[in-house]
Amino acid sequence: MALKITAIIFTLLGLALAIGGGQLVMLGGSVYYLICGLAFVLTAILLFLKKRAALHVYAGIVIVSLVWALWEVGFDWWQLGPRGGLIIVLGFWLLTPWIRKPLGFLSPSGMQYSASAVPLAIASVIAVVVAVASMFFDPYDQSGELPDQSVAAAPKLGGDVPDGEWHQYGRTPYGQRYSPLDQVNVDNVANLTEVWRYQTGDVKRPDDVGETTYQVTPLKVGSSLYLCTPHNLAIALDATTGKEKWRYDPNSGMNPDRQHQTCRGVSYYKDQAAAAGSACAERVYLPTSDARLIALDAANGQVCPAFAQNGTLRLETGMQHNPAGYYYSTSPPAIVGNKIIIGGAVNDNYSTQEQSGVIRAFDVNTGALIWNWDSGNPSQTQPIAEGQTYTTNSPNSWSVFSVDEELGLVYIPLGNQVPDQLGMNRSESVEKYSSSIVALDINTGADRWVRQTVHHDLWDMDVPAQPVLIDLSRPDNSVVPALVGPTKQGDIYVLDRRTGEPIFPITEEPAPKGAIPEDFTAPTQPTSAVSFKPEPLKESDMWGVSMLDQMVCRIWYHQYNYEGRYTPPSLNGSIIYPGNFGTFNWGSVAVDPERQVMFGMPTYLAFTSKLVPRADIPAKGQDEKGSEQGLNRNDGAPYGVLMGPFLGPLNIPCQAPPWGYVAGVDLRTGKTAYKHRNGTVHDMTPLPLPFKVGVPGIGGPMITKGGVAFLGAAVDNYLRAYDLKNGKTLWEARLPAGGQATPMTYAVEDGRQFVVMVAGGHGSVGTTPGDYVIAYALPR
Repeated sequence: MALKITAIIFTLLGLALAIGGGQLVMLGGSVYYLICGLAFVLTAILLFLKKRAALHVYAGIVIVSLVWALWEVGFDWWQLGPRGGLIIVLGFWLLTPWIRKPLGFLSPSGMQYSASAVPLAIASVIAVVVAVASMFFDPYDQSGELPDQSVAAAPKLGGDVPDGEWHQYGRTPYGQRYSPLDQVNVDNVANLTEVWRYQTGDVKRPDDVGETTYQVTPLKVGSSLYLCTPHNLAIALDATTGKEKWRYDPNSGMNPDRQHQTCRGVSYYKDQAAAAGSACAERVYLPTSDARLIALDAANGQVCPAFAQNGTLRLETGMQHNPAGYYYSTSPPAIVGNKIIIGGAVNDNYSTQEQSGVIRAFDVNTGALIWNWDSGNPSQTQPIAEGQTYTTNSPNSWSVFSVDEELGLVYIPLGNQVPDQLGMNRSESVEKYSSSIVALDINTGADRWVRQTVHHDLWDMDVPAQPVLIDLSRPDNSVVPALVGPTKQGDIYVLDRRTGEPIFPITEEPAPKGAIPEDFTAPTQPTSAVSFKPEPLKESDMWGVSMLDQMVCRIWYHQYNYEGRYTPPSLNGSIIYPGNFGTFNWGSVAVDPERQVMFGMPTYLAFTSKLVPRADIPAKGQDEKGSEQGLNRNDGAPYGVLMGPFLGPLNIPCQAPPWGYVAGVDLRTGKTAYKHRNGTVHDMTPLPLPFKVGVPGIGGPMITKGGVAFLGAAVDNYLRAYDLKNGKTLWEARLPAGGQATPMTYAVEDGRQFVVMVAGGHGSVGTTPGDYVIAYALPR
C-alpha cells in the first residue's frame, strides 16, 4: 500500500512539474522543471512496476538537481532549500523498508531481500552535506568596518538643542538622528533593560483603513516627552517615569478614503518673546488626518486660541478640489524663526481632481500665510489672493523637511503628480520638480535649486526620506555643507546643500522603453555613485517554500514585463524593482557628524504594476477602504492601476531573500563598509523560528556618540542595537508589537540615558498592532 501511495504522489508531482516546466520552457525559462517532472513520472512508473531501477532513477534526480542548484545559486542555503528540500525528503522516504522491500527480490532459498540503498543513499547524503555546509556561507554578506575616529571634533548638529534632549523628528533641524549622549555605548549596551512602558489606548479599530500605522518619534523637551498617535491624539509624558501629563483629542474622525491613518510626530516651538510660564509660551503643533494644524500649550495640552482660527489652521484652504479623506498631514512641520512650514500627503492614484501639493509657510504665532510654493506654479510664491487656488494634483511632499537656518534654506523631499503611473499631460513645471529634492528660501519660498532623482516618474518613486544635513570633510581638508538624500530606488544623493551640485558623481544611465502608446519613458535615469540599487532580477532569483511554488514564480516572472530598474507599467503587468516601499523610505538614514559615517536599512522587495483600462474597472464597493495596494482607480484618467508586492502562490515574496539589510557607509569616501542581513522570520511564520533571513522593514535608525546604532523597523518585533563600526548586533529586545517607528534617546535629570521606542505595528507589512511606548536604560 505504501508503495502504491508513493507512486501516486510521484505521478502527481511529476505531472505538475512537467506541465509547469513545459509552460516555463515555452516562455524561454529553465528546462530543469520539465526534465525533473518527466523523471518523477518515470520513477512513479517504475514504482508501480515494482522495479528497483526506480531508486537509481531517483538517485539521478538528486544528483542532477544538486548540480543544477549549485550552478544557479552557489552555496546559498536559503535558495538551495526550495530547490532540494522536497527532493531530499522524498529521497529518504524511498530509502525506508516500506519502499525498498517491495522493490527487492527473492533469493533461490526463498529469502526476501530489499532493493539496494547504496546509490540513492550516497546521492542523498551528498546533498545533505552540501546543504549543511551552505549554512556556514552567506554570499550576500559584506563584512568590513567604518572608521571610528573623530573627524570633526565639534561638528554642527543643527539648531540649539541640549545634548540630553530631542527637539525635532530627526532631533535637530539637520535631521541627523544623532545624539551626542554616550552613557550607553558598545561596551554596555547589552545591559539595557526596560524601565517603563506606557500604552496610549489608541489601538487599531475594525473600521480602520489597512495602513493604520504607528510611526511616531517622540520629542523630549525639558522633563516631558511629546508624541502623537495614529488617530491624532497628542500626549505628553513624564520623561523619567512615563506617566501621562496630559492628552488632547482633536476628534479627526474616520474616513475610509484615507490611504494612511498615521502620525509621525508633532513639532515643538518656544516663543522667545513670551513671558516664561505664560499660556502658550511653549507650544506643540499637531498635524491631523483631516487636514488641520492645531497649536497646543505644551504645559497642559490646551488649545492656543491666538493661532489661526481659535488655535486651528485649515490646510485645505486654497484647494480647487477638496474631496474628503484625500488630503492630510502625516509628518510634523518644520519650524524656523517665526515660520511653520508644512506640506501634505495627497492620496495616490485616486483621482485627477485632488488637492495641490503646495508647500506653505505660516506665521508660527498667528497662522497668517507668509508664502506658498506650488510645484505646479513655482514662480508665484506670494500668498495667493482670495478666490485663487493652487494647482490641482501638483507634486506634494508628505515626508519630513530639513532646515539650514544659516543658509536660509529648507529642504523639501518631493513626490510626483498623481496618477503616479501615468505621465501624460504633465506640465513643464511638474516634469521639472517631480521626485526631486528642492531647496526653498526660508523667507520668500523661492526655489534656490532642484535635484531630480527620477525623470518622468512612472513608478511612484517619490523622494520619501528627510534629507540629512552634515558638514562633510573632504580629502583636500575643505569642509563642504552637504546633504545626504536617500531614495526609494536605492540611490543616495550626496550634494552640496548650497547649490544642489553632487559631491559624489551622478551619471545618466540608459532606461527601459515600452510605455503605453499615450505615454513615454525618459531615455536615461540618474544614478548616484553612492547607491544601494539592487541587481536586476533573474529567473534564478525566484523563490518559494518548495520547488513547486518556486516554479510558479518563475512562470510569472516571464509573463510580466521586466527589463530591470525603471521597467514602465504596462497593460500586461510589469515587475517594479525596487518596489513601492523602496530601498529607503520615510525612515531615512542616520548620520554620525563626528565620524562622518552613515547607517541605514536598505530593503529589497519587488512589486508588480498593471494598468487597467477604465472600462474594466468595477464600481466602487460600499465597504471599500483606501489603500495604496490593490486596485487604485485613478478617477478621470484612462487607466487605473493594480499594484502590490510580487508574491507567490503561498503569499510569500517571489524573489529570494535577503529582503532587508543594515549597512554602513563612509561618507568621506562614499564606500559601503558593511552590509548584513537584518531580522528573522520569527513573526513571519506560524512557528517562532529565529532564522536570520534578512526581512523587509520600514522605519528609521538612530546613532549615538557611544558608537551604537538603534533600529526597530524589521517585520520581526524587535528593537536592536548594532555596533556602528561593523554592523554587528549587540543587543535586542522583544517588542509587544511591530516597531515601525524610529527610536530616540535622551537624558533625565539625574543624567541617566534613556532609549525610547514606539511599538504599534504597520498595516501594510502586517506587523502586530499595538499602542506601546517603551523606555530602556542601563541598570542603576
